[in-house]
Amino acid sequence: MKAKHGRRWSLQKRAQRGFRGYPIATIAYYGPNDKHATKVAVGIVKDESGEVAELRRWFSDYGDIRTDQEINQEILQFIDSQSPRSVVIADRIMGCPHEEGIDYPKGESCPKCPFWAYRDRYTGEVLH
Repeated sequence: MKAKHGRRWSLQKRAQRGFRGYPIATIAYYGPNDKHATKVAVGIVKDESGEVAELRRWFSDYGDIRTDQEINQEILQFIDSQSPRSVVIADRIMGCPHEEGIDYPKGESCPKCPFWAYRDRYTGEVLH
């Protein structure tokens, strides 16, 4: 597994170390459904305020971004450049990769990702 997904494995290994203090690198994946990630956002939180000091996003039009070695290398380079003491990776795809108010009107569901229209982005549960 390490040979095929070495850079992703390195990210997961860093996250498994747990909280070691600030700054924290946060990694969240987004996709049109809960199985296929097409966007990753990496934020750097410098202190307990929770404010994101640096944010980078990567997108993929093909395949699952979680297994893209080139993008995972760029993520590692970005994280290393910020010298975080902790790394946190969301344990699931966190919702639609499109941004409300930018890619579609505020208060509406994304027309490109109907899977997320009636789901809680944090739990994946269907809302009624």
